[in-house]
Amino acid sequence: MSSNNLKNSNNTKTRFMAPVQWSANVLSENPIFNDLCQRYPLANWANWPALTTLNHWLEHSDYKLVDNAVLEQDGRYYEQFIYETGRVPTRLNNWHDLFGAGIWGLFPQTKALLNQLHMAEIAVHGLKQRSKLRNKLTLFDECGVIICLEPAAFQHAELLRAHQWQQSFVLKRSDWWQVIRPIIFGHAIYEMATRPFLGLTAKCLFLSVPTGFSQWPLTDAYRFLDKKLTQQIANGALLLDNQQLTPLPLLGVPKWWQGNCSADFYKNTGYFRPLTVKK
Repeated sequence: MSSNNLKNSNNTKTRFMAPVQWSANVLSENPIFNDLCQRYPLANWANWPALTTLNHWLEHSDYKLVDNAVLEQDGRYYEQFIYETGRVPTRLNNWHDLFGAGIWGLFPQTKALLNQLHMAEIAVHGLKQRSKLRNKLTLFDECGVIICLEPAAFQHAELLRAHQWQQSFVLKRSDWWQVIRPIIFGHAIYEMATRPFLGLTAKCLFLSVPTGFSQWPLTDAYRFLDKKLTQQIANGALLLDNQQLTPLPLLGVPKWWQGNCSADFYKNTGYFRPLTVKK
């Protein structure tokens, strides 16, 4: 995908709209989707995948996808319906829910845990009052990117938290994909990447991983992360940590956008914003 096609969010007030039609090129030409295209044959499909196809992605999960019409007829709240039935309402021919299905397939334990934590919070606070933890759960679920840090890359967590974009993305660029591995969890981030724009920002969840993790096969890497996320999110403390879920200008991640090969790309302080210190 050419950087000439990059939309600049600073010049438009229009609401984001994903492509209406199915297009395998949207996925195959954008390196942000490399993991998904390696795990699933998305780039080979001529049309939107059927629900039966998507359910093959959840073969290692106790949950199954169902047409969203089932939820509309049922009347229960989305999270409640999933919790009580083990069925995930899914809109057909829809990018957002397509990527949601992909994440259920890649992180089955973590997705199930997030649903359980939502229901535990609803039991305490009710449906109308969203707790801080529920907001964090939703933020990670929609916009999270896991920054997997091998021991040699721990300093990148502090650099990214401090918005030291030049230090991490330019001066220490060679660390990326060698000792630091970004992995998308938030399905809304995948959806917005179908039409990338300056301003596209995710939320970092920093996790330590073993030396060599960045070169692990995808299946092993995702299985490891699913287990580790489940363990660390279980008590809610990880997501409530103010050092987590900090901003990540997604198009600045090396190899995820061809326009960021030049150091000048990172001089756009409207996108790569300096850290604002609260007084």
